[in-house]
Amino acid sequence: MQLKRIHHVAYRCRDAKETVEFYQRVLGMDFQLAIAEDQVPSTGAPDPYMHVFLDAGMGNVLAFFELPNSPDMVFDGNTPDWVQHIAFELEDMDALLAAKAAVEAEGLEVIGPTNHGIFQSIYFRDPNGHRLELVANTRSAAEMDELHRVAPAMLEEWSETKKAPRHAAWLHEKQFKGESQ
Repeated sequence: MQLKRIHHVAYRCRDAKETVEFYQRVLGMDFQLAIAEDQVPSTGAPDPYMHVFLDAGMGNVLAFFELPNSPDMVFDGNTPDWVQHIAFELEDMDALLAAKAAVEAEGLEVIGPTNHGIFQSIYFRDPNGHRLELVANTRSAAEMDELHRVAPAMLEEWSETKKAPRHAAWLHEKQFKGESQ
């Protein structure tokens, strides 16, 4: 099997119109198309929905379903709030800082920039409560090569111990020493 790319990633939303307007206004995404049916095509189940698709750049598509006849949308109570998120890449740190100012101007609470060693990011929420991350890469080719090299050993050690391996601890050590923000 040879995958070409992710065709789209779909999430649930409370209100399709509000969601499209948010992503257009705040993230500059183009509203590509909408599909609405009274039955689920794959199952035939009667369940009306609105399915909207937004251009996230470079062929990436972010989609949402509004399901008016389903119970209210909730998040997995067993998964920490910060785990499930959608991350978008920006050009550089200047773009990240400008995005932070623009998101804050929308009246949204923003966390960050947070230094992840190979990138910095900010976090905020869409109108549905989905956590969004905007990222500016700060990595070098050598850092990425090293992370790629140690990935199999890290995964194996994690699988055996369920404790954080130290192979890439350098990613955050300089942040904790106060050398960068």
